[in-house]
Amino acid sequence: MKIAVIGTGYVGLVSGTCFSEFGHDVTCVDKDANKIEALKRGEIPIYEPGLENMVARNTEAGRLSFTTDLGEAMQGAKAAFIAVGTPSRRGDGHADLQYVFAAAEEIADHIRDYTVVITKSTVPVGTGLKITTLLGNKLDDSLFDVASNPEFLREGAAIEDFMRPDRVVAGADTEKARDVLRELYRPLNINETPILFTNRETAEVIKYAANAFLATKISFINEIADLCEKVGGDVQEVAKGIGLDKRIGNKFLHAGPGFGGSCFPKDTRALVATADETGVPMRIVRSVVEVNETRKQAMADKVVAACGGSVSGKRIAVLGLTFKPNTDDMRESPSLDIIPSLQAAGADIQAYDPKGMDEAANLLSGVTFCDDPYDTMKDADALVIVTEWNQFRALDLDRAKSLMRTPVLVDLRNIYGRSEAPVRSGFAYTGVGR
Repeated sequence: MKIAVIGTGYVGLVSGTCFSEFGHDVTCVDKDANKIEALKRGEIPIYEPGLENMVARNTEAGRLSFTTDLGEAMQGAKAAFIAVGTPSRRGDGHADLQYVFAAAEEIADHIRDYTVVITKSTVPVGTGLKITTLLGNKLDDSLFDVASNPEFLREGAAIEDFMRPDRVVAGADTEKARDVLRELYRPLNINETPILFTNRETAEVIKYAANAFLATKISFINEIADLCEKVGGDVQEVAKGIGLDKRIGNKFLHAGPGFGGSCFPKDTRALVATADETGVPMRIVRSVVEVNETRKQAMADKVVAACGGSVSGKRIAVLGLTFKPNTDDMRESPSLDIIPSLQAAGADIQAYDPKGMDEAANLLSGVTFCDDPYDTMKDADALVIVTEWNQFRALDLDRAKSLMRTPVLVDLRNIYGRSEAPVRSGFAYTGVGR
């Protein structure tokens, strides 16, 4: 099937590439000419394991191409995916849909035969209806359907999530549109992947509900971690104890500095805003947002406390800047709050991240970016782990101690939470929830 994907950001590029891996003929469109030219050269603007090779393979096979010309991409396309950004709108937390509606307007100008316009971007409930009205002002109703096909991609594992998903959610109001969606995802039949067909509005709600629920689990375990610190409990054992209950599960029960990234912060705020607008307040989700926003400052306070109550004039080594490992995404990363807070308290910051330093340099001022983990530790008064990259899980702590002025380890991801290694190496160790 011929597919057009509008937007070559994280969702659009991964989705378009994976559809081409399925065997579909995919053209990805973006207004950024420099990005398109770079993609044509095989230069990938994001870090996602396996994506570069998959783009190269499908480009060479002729199934994947890139252009700034939407008209070219739409020729013969049976499906047009809208995969543009929906950032939080300043002031009210709503998703900013200007790019979604602009894409829909342009798509309408190039539809000549029946096409399913599919929102892959995360959009509030009711967006599909607005797009339908917008297209209907330009086109005969027989020429299009509008569907919702939310993505559930974890950064760092996005290809696996697309190729072997838990489920596919397809919101469509006509059988004709459902047939197109079935054909798009037909290669998943071999794995018996469940495809849940709903109406558009239900699919739109499912995306927000899923992210809000996972974010709730994170904020919940972080509050339990605070309780454990006060009463002598161990949050990792608590998480294991409740996670073994199949009704709860063990995912997203890792205490730490709070959630970040492009989805959870934005989507929880948007769900709260939409709920307020409709007169159905989301009190639980609102609390999740509030807990997460205060969490990052609490982690900075934890570092200060571990340093004896003051970091003024002290050198702090920070390992990990991205919001999670296996990505270069800095959006809403806890480091963007923790580091400035420590700087405001008088600390000098040295930092290292395997993939995120280029972007971090645009977002953090006054930070010395280092060549490797041990480079950050030279003459440091404390070592702080913010992101749980695998290479930080087996640090040579004896070497680390020899490089540092003061052997203080603040482990905000509990990488060494059940290990005696820091203590054996002479470190004053501080974890989360213990």
